Amino acid sequence: MTALEPRDAEVAPEAEIPGVPADQSGVLGKTHRALSIGIIAVVLLIAFEATAVGTAMPVAARELRGVSLYAFAFSSYFTTSLFAMVLSGQWADRRGPLGPLAAGISAFGVGLLLSGTADAMWLFIVGRAVQGLGGGLVIVALYVVVSRAYPARLQPAILAAFAASWVVPSVVGPLVSGTVTEQLGWRWVFVGIPVLVVFPLALALPAIRRMAGGPADAGAPVPAFDRRRIRLALGISLGAGLLQYAGQELRWLSLVPAVVGGALLVPAVLGLLPRGTYVAARGLPSVVLLRGIAAGSFIAAESFVPLMLVTQRGMSPTMAGLSLAVGGATWALGSYVQSRPRVEPYRERMVSGGMVLVAAAIATAPSVLIPGVPVWVVAVAWGVGCFGMGTVIASTSVLLLKLSPPKEAGANSAALQISDGLSNVMLLAIGGAVFAALGGGAVGHVAASGASGSHPAAFAAVFLPMAGVALVGAWVATRLRVNPEE
Repeated sequence: MTALEPRDAEVAPEAEIPGVPADQSGVLGKTHRALSIGIIAVVLLIAFEATAVGTAMPVAARELRGVSLYAFAFSSYFTTSLFAMVLSGQWADRRGPLGPLAAGISAFGVGLLLSGTADAMWLFIVGRAVQGLGGGLVIVALYVVVSRAYPARLQPAILAAFAASWVVPSVVGPLVSGTVTEQLGWRWVFVGIPVLVVFPLALALPAIRRMAGGPADAGAPVPAFDRRRIRLALGISLGAGLLQYAGQELRWLSLVPAVVGGALLVPAVLGLLPRGTYVAARGLPSVVLLRGIAAGSFIAAESFVPLMLVTQRGMSPTMAGLSLAVGGATWALGSYVQSRPRVEPYRERMVSGGMVLVAAAIATAPSVLIPGVPVWVVAVAWGVGCFGMGTVIASTSVLLLKLSPPKEAGANSAALQISDGLSNVMLLAIGGAVFAALGGGAVGHVAASGASGSHPAAFAAVFLPMAGVALVGAWVATRLRVNPEE
């Protein structure tokens, strides 16, 4: 049986958990209720942080005189998360997901406090890097929890619930963040969010300890950490950081860190991702590659949407953030659609179509640089793109778990998240370099003076290439099945 065969579509609930009544075996049934609520609360925290911080970021960058480093504020998060993902995968496979999850949530809160109290852009970026360490630990640990605690029948549903948990933060986050930013200052957005850490910790950790704690095989000896993979993880983070720096500086001397970064990055990537990933080999390699293409192209583009609307169309941070709010609902809808058993035989075509929607959304967004185009076009386009992302991201997660034995769930989840994070780092670095080279760093001063933006080409040069990358993902989606005839 191949790992990508449709399965569980016709399996009765009782067959998944012998002896457990059907009403107790669902995601919110008695068996999984506490665990589901706890880990969804963790995702809610991450979602609220992402939407709220994204809204406040343009104001923070201007006040700290760091608009030219705007992309670093996002990519530094992903750079450090790359190392944390590998560490979390090994930690979770050997000791269970409880430890990395608790440590990750704590680091996440500390990073928010560091960014919120920063008095210079470089300190702000350091705080974002600490957040990335926490985020990398958390996201892989959550996948291990899903792999161990939920039967295969329920895994698409809990992943859809993760997506649905973004809906309220997507609507409330920009509104709250924009209001706080305008009335009290952007710093309160960062220092206020850590208060939310307490609830997920109190709710999730006991349930995880009970249902998914400890190693996958309690009777087997616990192996030592794979030091080679840890070194490779460190290399991938350092290499990505050096390439970011080289791309941002745009000087001849930048070739030195670029070469060093590439020398560190290439062997690390080859050692940490499944063999055949970068040639789109069928099965797991293409699943991992597609995740990176989808996440990187979309996040790199989305990161510049609020800045474009604030600086080019004169919108307030609140309204710029709300322009993306509808995406939370459509992302959840896309994730829900992919979780239906009836769509399983058509998953490959559904994912390919989702990537086409993503490409179309990214290509449409910069049309608002034309003064006559209404700004609501961005909201509509992003809603369509988020629906596509909902189908793609949840589907790659489902496929990865189907391909992964429990004892390898951590390592394979780490590979998936490395592809996600590395693509974010690299495409944000490329986009940020192009943005700065075309004068994008000056838009913050333009906006602060009340003048209209004068560098629309800097934004267009970010969005249009990312749309092309997303189209490549539509082709990779045709290679998810090991045997295309099945």
